[in-house]
Amino acid sequence: MAAAKTYARVLLKLSGESLCGEGERGVRPEALSSIVAEIKTAVQQGVQMGVVVGGGNIWRGQQDRGEAIGRVTADYMGMLATLMNALALQDALEKLGVPTRVQSAVEINKLSEPYIRRRAIRHLEKGRVVIFAGGTGNPYFTTDTAAALRAVEIEAEVLLKATKVDGVYTADPKKDKTAKKFDRLTFMESIQRRLKVMDATALTLCLENRLPVVVFDLAVAGNIARAVAGKKVGTLIATE
Repeated sequence: MAAAKTYARVLLKLSGESLCGEGERGVRPEALSSIVAEIKTAVQQGVQMGVVVGGGNIWRGQQDRGEAIGRVTADYMGMLATLMNALALQDALEKLGVPTRVQSAVEINKLSEPYIRRRAIRHLEKGRVVIFAGGTGNPYFTTDTAAALRAVEIEAEVLLKATKVDGVYTADPKKDKTAKKFDRLTFMESIQRRLKVMDATALTLCLENRLPVVVFDLAVAGNIARAVAGKKVGTLIATE
């Protein structure tokens, strides 16, 4: 059997909720430290890594906005939440000696660089982890779509989606004990089955650009490094 090939450049998608405990808000230091240690282990393999992080640990747009705040404003607030998480990741990574840059689609020059594709690629080539904040910079788009977009733009070889389960199932395995795990899926199967892996816009973008997605459990130590090394982990979603 041929040895697994380590990817040269990847995009890691983290949820905001991964930075806090179950049902909690904010950034929990222990969770943050664990994640950045895993990222450091992965980049030490020589991979170029971009990261997109959500903001759900700080602001959940549809859930939190109520009747007083409109959808567009709520989405912009969510973009600001992703920047807060990106700054936390940057600081924690640099404390471990991992050079890091934050680029935001929503420009706040005192806190981050503006998102510029060519500059981002240059940072990656220099061995810096680039954290993309601010989503796509537009309302009505999720951070999953932002992850797919940035992955395509920086010419990543794979999108690694870190979750709370060890892959994609026929149903929520925490609610349905009969749910079965997929080792491999096509994008069309994911869309047609409405498996809620990512939103349809993100999946379609990956499909059209033949960008594979690996869905895996972030809580398992070493999983980011395994995914980067091309080892079998979680569920692979590909064009065929």
